[in-house]
Amino acid sequence: MMAAHAPASSLIERLPRVRGELVANAPLAPFTWFRVGGPAEVLFRPADADDLAAFLAGTPTDVPVTVIGVGSNLLVRDGGVAGVVIRLGGKGFSHIEALDGHRLRAGTAALDVAVARAAQEAGIAGLEFYRGIPGSIGGALRMNGGAYGRETKDVLVEAVAIDRQGRRQVLSNADMGYSYRHCGAPEDLIFVEAIFQGEAGDKAEIQRRMDEITAKREESQPIRMRTGGSTFKNPEGHKSWQLIDAAGCRGLVRGGAQVSELHCNFLINTGTASAADLEGLGEEVRARVKAKSGVVLEWEIRRIGEPA
Repeated sequence: MMAAHAPASSLIERLPRVRGELVANAPLAPFTWFRVGGPAEVLFRPADADDLAAFLAGTPTDVPVTVIGVGSNLLVRDGGVAGVVIRLGGKGFSHIEALDGHRLRAGTAALDVAVARAAQEAGIAGLEFYRGIPGSIGGALRMNGGAYGRETKDVLVEAVAIDRQGRRQVLSNADMGYSYRHCGAPEDLIFVEAIFQGEAGDKAEIQRRMDEITAKREESQPIRMRTGGSTFKNPEGHKSWQLIDAAGCRGLVRGGAQVSELHCNFLINTGTASAADLEGLGEEVRARVKAKSGVVLEWEIRRIGEPA
């Protein structure tokens, strides 16, 4: 728990000066789609990549650093997160630009849906699947985000990252070590920008495919609820929702948390859930699925911080 660490104010005094924003004991729940969880000991919102690099270079190596995006696939535990939580956002990380050769450059705080729209407007096909991912480009890079038959490894040219020493690194697609919902790049790299490769496409046809993806999502997923996207990865040869359904977990409740009736690989905060309710419900689902089918589900939702 955070109480075991030095007061947040004293941590701030150990950190370098920034052009962005440093806030002690900052609530994180408003930044997550679940709307639960404890505070960050210190929250840092860098102004741009240079601000981030200078901060990392000047931050003592014993200070834990955690990066979050738009919180669409994130569960912050109720005890909060020790050290510094970095949240990328604003103009410094949200830029999107069409390049020659049917390529697109995007900052990692840019929403996946915004990247899909920008590609459509530029007549770049092949990035429509990002319309179906509820997150930002940083999360897509870190998880090899995908939907509707394509994933990030199919379209990434290169990613730019800042390491823990504040150095800029450029990683090729091969450097990312991608597999299903996994990135093999070092955990301490913070992605700030990426270039994606598409192909020439008809704007109307690209829009039609994006509309199709939107309709499928709205029909099959509880996207208007406080949820966190797909809870568990699909095990090889299986679909998680089918295993969960077969184990009798559809609609299962723990405290204010519920397994979605619409799509049972989604957990929902019905309004009063704690992070412990949600994580506990997820673990109960895992136990029931293992008992029923022998399959061990792996969390897709990222869980950070300490219990209350």
